Amino acid sequence: MGKQTIQPARALNGGLEPPGDKSISHRHAMLAALADGTSELRHFSSAADCRSTLGVVRALGATVEIEKNRVRITGHGLRGLRHSRRTLDAENSGTTMRLMSGILAGQPFTSKITGDKSLVKRPMRRVVEPLRQMGAEIEARDGEFAPLEIRGGNLHAIDYAMPVPSAQVKSAVLLAGLFAAGTTSVTEPVRTRDHTERALAEFGARIEKEGRTVRVHGFGAAADGQLEPKSFDVPGDLSSAVFFLSAGLLLPDSNLLIHRVGLNPTRTAVLDVLSFMGAQLKIISLECGTGEIVGDIAVQSSQLSGGVIEGQQVAQLIDELPMLAALGPFTEQGIEIRDARELRVKESDRIAAMAENLRRMGAHVEERPDGLRVEGRSAGNLHGAEIDPCGDHRIAMAFAVAALAAQGPTVIRDAECAGVSYPEFYTELNRLAER
Repeated sequence: MGKQTIQPARALNGGLEPPGDKSISHRHAMLAALADGTSELRHFSSAADCRSTLGVVRALGATVEIEKNRVRITGHGLRGLRHSRRTLDAENSGTTMRLMSGILAGQPFTSKITGDKSLVKRPMRRVVEPLRQMGAEIEARDGEFAPLEIRGGNLHAIDYAMPVPSAQVKSAVLLAGLFAAGTTSVTEPVRTRDHTERALAEFGARIEKEGRTVRVHGFGAAADGQLEPKSFDVPGDLSSAVFFLSAGLLLPDSNLLIHRVGLNPTRTAVLDVLSFMGAQLKIISLECGTGEIVGDIAVQSSQLSGGVIEGQQVAQLIDELPMLAALGPFTEQGIEIRDARELRVKESDRIAAMAENLRRMGAHVEERPDGLRVEGRSAGNLHGAEIDPCGDHRIAMAFAVAALAAQGPTVIRDAECAGVSYPEFYTELNRLAER
């Protein structure tokens, strides 16, 4: 694809169904590979990251059949994975690497897992340390980075108090806990997304929740305990829907309906923040099935006030922060993000990438070690520019949305990186935009 040119638009109208939720697709694919039998996952995410997870579980012996957005995975039980002679490749997916590390820690063989040039720069110590406490032997490059060599074996349960909030670390420990003797608990400093806990319960694991602590009862060496195969409709990805939702808020006379979006309470903080800023959002046709809540979101163009995002909000908004920052110049007061140092070690240094590209479009931005301050409308109107997303899907999509409300065309370099989470993004954007 190379470069993508985004022309300004006057409105975004119509309806769309976002791709299947990435977080849920990852987790259900992994648990299906550990179940005893065939699971069917409908509306499975089209994201490249989730295809990476399918590639890894296939390399470990699970049977994977893909038909459009329907995936069938046949597992052979908790003890049914097999050693891969080849190094497992998580490609660009941090979720794949971190969560699979928990599963590999419980296997009676040695595995090696790596990723692309971006992923091997991302920190893994936070996952490695609790898995070592459970009894796994793990070697990491410089003690911190992939490739990881994981010598699994008999794990023991631990009570792990997380030093920093991370749904991926929590999930890795819980998945490892399936293979441990006894009950493994994880206590979070701040509540994070709970898809892993919900998925484990759906597949038949014994899960208990108490406040910010979640416990999984391990199967240990028991041969009679198994996860059950499941048939499941994956909800639409709210983190992907946020880009269209934001475009609908920005452009005058927009009227957008986003269908079948996952509305898990640990994921909807972005809707609360936008509503507080003045967004006209309405949730309709709410339903709950197979552990997750799904609904439609109606969006109308709105005047946004802006505000400060900090503290506990950050962990619940970590994927949506690039889009919120890009909304800053279109708000009355601007947007300030604090306590978000984690953004510097995502697919890119998202703080630096947001600051640089917003400045290219004419915004006034103050970059800080743990966030940034983006001035509001008083900073003037944004103009088109050439955007460098630094290979980061969320940066590319956030600036494609900002470009719709800017003056003149904007060019997104390396635009294909959006396919990591949303391969259909530009097609859908062009379909809905009225110029």
